[in-house]
Amino acid sequence: MKVAVLAGGTSSEREVSLISGKGIYEALKSKGHKAVLLDVYLGVDYDASKLDGIFDDTRDWGEGVSAIAEKSPDLKEIKKLRKDGGRSFFGPNVLEVCSRADVVFMALHGANGEDGKIQATFELLGIPYTGTDYLSSGICMNKLISKEIMRANGLPTPDGYYMKINDPIKEIGYPAVVKANNGGSSVGTYIVNSLDEFKKALTDVAQYDEFVVVEKFVKGREFTCGVIDGKALPIVEIIPGEGGYDYKNKYQPGMTKEVCPAELNAAKTKEIQETSERIYTALRLSAYARLDFMMDEDENIYCLEANTLPGMTPSSLLPQEAAQIGLDYAELCEKLIEVSLKERNKER
Repeated sequence: MKVAVLAGGTSSEREVSLISGKGIYEALKSKGHKAVLLDVYLGVDYDASKLDGIFDDTRDWGEGVSAIAEKSPDLKEIKKLRKDGGRSFFGPNVLEVCSRADVVFMALHGANGEDGKIQATFELLGIPYTGTDYLSSGICMNKLISKEIMRANGLPTPDGYYMKINDPIKEIGYPAVVKANNGGSSVGTYIVNSLDEFKKALTDVAQYDEFVVVEKFVKGREFTCGVIDGKALPIVEIIPGEGGYDYKNKYQPGMTKEVCPAELNAAKTKEIQETSERIYTALRLSAYARLDFMMDEDENIYCLEANTLPGMTPSSLLPQEAAQIGLDYAELCEKLIEVSLKERNKER
């Protein structure tokens, strides 16, 4: 199978995406697939007359992709690398290569990748891709809309409200969580303990989004549960180091302990898995996703958000869960292609 692995982009999760993409690319190559790894924004400088043979190019397409830094990338510097000024989001030859693939593996995270825009483009162009469709991608990227849908369906999510950066502040008690409405990897997310901290958080969030979700802070244990083709996987408990589960603790080795399967009794395990499947259905998700939860000190669970393109580095949470049901990393990559193509065929 010819697979274009699409990664990079211009979101704050750019580096995470590239590491995910490299892992997927190498795994698919190990399974005998003809794969190329593309940065969706920077594209590839390739002789247009030879594009039909690009999947036979034996170069290492993952060369140059390095480890994730402690801080999210400087996107202004990335954008300067585009020789054409970046008038189109898609880099040179990206759409041309994707149109020649049997499937595009979406290794993108965050804005302009996980928010449905690329998925909608591919649907208009008839390009098959992995993951859920453009509508559910957009719904889940918008924390306000996804939380409203969860509440309307009686599904647990923290109390809170939505505001613009310059709107009057409505305090909901401290500690509280202030986070960019569209974002991921904990970038643009702040736990605040006073009005002054709240104001500073709004100033910081402004670099990521003009809209903010404010929530009551849920103190307790953190879990995540993947769902593939509507069926929940084993649960992971996330035990962050000092500073909480922020960008640094998520992606720097040894900063966070992850326990899979999570040490929960059978009843609580079933509750989280069944709730994950219900949220997956309510948000109109398909193919695969990952749901993040907090459980408070009284063992009440709250869904924080749905990830429609969860991290796919070999040590990421979804691969850990899949390993518990006997799917190694490469097999998981093939499984995600299989369930995604099944969904794309339904949509025709």
